[in-house]
Amino acid sequence: MTAMIEVHGLRKTFTTSDGKRIEAVKGVDLAVQKGEIFSLLGPNGAGKTTTINMISGLIEPTEGEATIGGYSITTAPLKAKSLLGVIPQEIALYPKLSARQNLSFFGKMYGLTGPDLNRRVDEVLEFIDLTDRQKDRVDTFSGGMKRRVNIGVGLLHRPQLIYMDEPTVGIDPQNRRRVLDTVLRLRDEYGMTVLYTTHLMEEAEELSDRVAIIDHGEIIAMGTQGELTQQV
Repeated sequence: MTAMIEVHGLRKTFTTSDGKRIEAVKGVDLAVQKGEIFSLLGPNGAGKTTTINMISGLIEPTEGEATIGGYSITTAPLKAKSLLGVIPQEIALYPKLSARQNLSFFGKMYGLTGPDLNRRVDEVLEFIDLTDRQKDRVDTFSGGMKRRVNIGVGLLHRPQLIYMDEPTVGIDPQNRRRVLDTVLRLRDEYGMTVLYTTHLMEEAEELSDRVAIIDHGEIIAMGTQGELTQQV
């Protein structure tokens, strides 16, 4: 199989206001194959988000290298990021705009215009099952519906790789089920690679082709469910 993500020796050290150095990520190595759902599982503060933010190019690593689709996130960041759709844990939408207006706004930021933009927005609305609510303002939506629009924004430019940071936090069971089904569809129907962070073992088990368990900034186990059972 071909790797979509390759990470070698990734480290991140932060310096506090009183001069103390904290090593948040301690030499992570991993590879994510094209078309798989790969979950990074660990408790809050384990280093999940810091690791993913380095892979995504949102923060610079202290040491190490990460590539997306063969492009270095440090030396070829624009090419690497063009393959990536980021779906943050925080809802990054304009509440006074409708679902369609939000998607159109972010689509324009990706360089989409005219019929191409309208077609892409239609496709995304259908995928996230909100076509019937497309004209409603986002501030009238439930938390789960907002989360689905948030996911839609990350899909507008048809990325090859989707990064999802704990997307089920704070939503009801019904919408949580919708989000999990959406993740599976991204792989099964569109062949996308999904990098998924969670602190919930049951989510990682249900969704993932492979899982890496991270704690205190280190990968302590990695593999399929069967392989992890043997390791732990």
